[in-house]
Amino acid sequence: MAKIAPYGTWVSPLGAADVARAGSAPSWVRRHGDEVFWTEGQPLEGGRSALFRHDGERVRRVLAAPWNVRSRVHEYGGLPYLVLGDRVVFVNWDDQRVYLTDRDGVDPAPISAEPSTPQGWRYVDLVAGPGDAEVWCVREDASDYRELVALPLDGGPARVLGRTHHFMTAPQPSPDGRHAAWIGWEHPNMPWDGTELCVAAVGADGTFGPHRVVAGGPRESVCQVQWEAPDSLLAMTDPQGWWNLHRIGLDGSVVALAPGEHELGGALWQLGYQWFAQLGRGRFAVLRRNRLTVLDERSGTVTEVETDLPVWSNLDAGTDGVVVASAAGPRSDWTPVRLDLSTGELAVLGTPGDPPSVAYLPEPRTVLFDAPEGHRIPAHVYAPTNPDFVGPDGELPPLLVCAHGGPTSHDVPALSYDIAYFTSRGFAVVTVDYAGSTGHGRAFRELLKEQWGVADVRDCATVATALVKEGLADPGRIAIRGGSAGGWTAAAAITSVDTFQCAVLRYPLLDLTPWADGGVESHDFESRYVEGLVGSLPEHRERYLERSPINHIDTLSGPVLLLQGLEDQVCPPAQANRFVAALDGTGVPHAYLTFAGEQHGFRAASTIATAAEAELSFYGQVFGFATDAPEVELHR
Repeated sequence: MAKIAPYGTWVSPLGAADVARAGSAPSWVRRHGDEVFWTEGQPLEGGRSALFRHDGERVRRVLAAPWNVRSRVHEYGGLPYLVLGDRVVFVNWDDQRVYLTDRDGVDPAPISAEPSTPQGWRYVDLVAGPGDAEVWCVREDASDYRELVALPLDGGPARVLGRTHHFMTAPQPSPDGRHAAWIGWEHPNMPWDGTELCVAAVGADGTFGPHRVVAGGPRESVCQVQWEAPDSLLAMTDPQGWWNLHRIGLDGSVVALAPGEHELGGALWQLGYQWFAQLGRGRFAVLRRNRLTVLDERSGTVTEVETDLPVWSNLDAGTDGVVVASAAGPRSDWTPVRLDLSTGELAVLGTPGDPPSVAYLPEPRTVLFDAPEGHRIPAHVYAPTNPDFVGPDGELPPLLVCAHGGPTSHDVPALSYDIAYFTSRGFAVVTVDYAGSTGHGRAFRELLKEQWGVADVRDCATVATALVKEGLADPGRIAIRGGSAGGWTAAAAITSVDTFQCAVLRYPLLDLTPWADGGVESHDFESRYVEGLVGSLPEHRERYLERSPINHIDTLSGPVLLLQGLEDQVCPPAQANRFVAALDGTGVPHAYLTFAGEQHGFRAASTIATAAEAELSFYGQVFGFATDAPEVELHR
């Protein structure tokens, strides 16, 4: 029989160590013949990224510690390895050089030159060059320029293939080796604003000739490209406002294969991400808002594939109808999978940890909330979930409103131990796809244009207020939480509206001007991102000052917990330091935890666990109930 206990105090078998599993989700799942490769975070090894392969029978670790398969290009990285026959090429995090090894990871040797400064050259998006004798990839210089280069496998000098745009990605030779394609874009655009799909002839010296643009533009975003034949390309692009799959001919023809108001692509945060793969005979495996579908160009249809793991990420496939990816479900952790579309057989290739019991894992409810401005706000609502407890009659649970990062991103209803950690203790949680989120078309993304810190805050407050009106949350115990851009939204909310009683900010942006004005505290990739989100400089400088939470310490509506990695190059600790310095002595309860060795986003198990426990303790102190977490000290 369930016990009656106040919400927030329920005893849960899910601990902070379970939350740390979030750092081990598999990434970059790719096929090579009958084998499947992927990278996977190792929270218990400081958060390094290890490379694995499934040989058809069992999982083998390709590279042992201390090898860390991860790129630093754009600070968010991208595809960090490539399999070529019996050889593996990969980017090592510590020095950002490219190495060559065999399938068992024996004696890796560098094939890229040592730069004059540590990590002075960074590489990403590795693909096979003509004849598999070299690797084509993106090279980023520490002085913030990018070029496409070829790295001979014998360690010879790199050859510059071309440099056409400030940002470049996806270099690919045509099947006959006569042409090359790639994607490029310029400041102030982000890749989801506008990119250009370029094609050029490959010269006798192996470099690219003059290029021409065959798709894309200032307001058209090509996010993925693959050669289909020597004279045609497949591109995921959005000329009509929705990412759809198109065939692009070298003769200038453009055909949408299954046009519609459905989002089949996404934001290119990490270079090398794949939303579609060719299956042959006019069929394609395609992700539609993280759901696996099959696009059939003959019928012009996009049909969802029913599997036990409904949420998919970054797929790969072959003409034999076998699809591989990372997949998860509302109550199933992320794992590499192999699906045979002809038989429906789904094989789980990894070994995801088993939760104490699915009974403690919440089942998300997808809801569309009406915004006063006329749009609808997608959200996933998670109720308090614990078979051992119920709340007292007349008491409503505290609510955690989660703002995703990006902000050009979206939430996915996959198992999150971070959420279950709180719902199993009696919290209600809602994740909000506020104005500007992806997955809902360009018009919805552009609702955030010059409205960052306003529209996102308003949508989060609207959702919280609606849940209170439905009787699902206590209006006096509402927190807003987020990391990176989500941390910005949480900080903007706690300083501009009175809906929320406290905020948890993970590696947040807090001060716009030094982040955007010349990129003093930012990095090149996002140094002009804010121009679209807030306004151009210097014309809108006052708007930057008005929107920045650091300038509104006096309007905080409640306590704040800040969690910050000390090696963060995206949202640097200098911003959090200034924010906390301004908080000291104000009487507003606050705590500030920093983590050595952590970049943008936490990877080490000890960091993730400490952050979870600190957040639980923080809520308990603010909302007035005891928790089972070590008490975090609040300063005033």
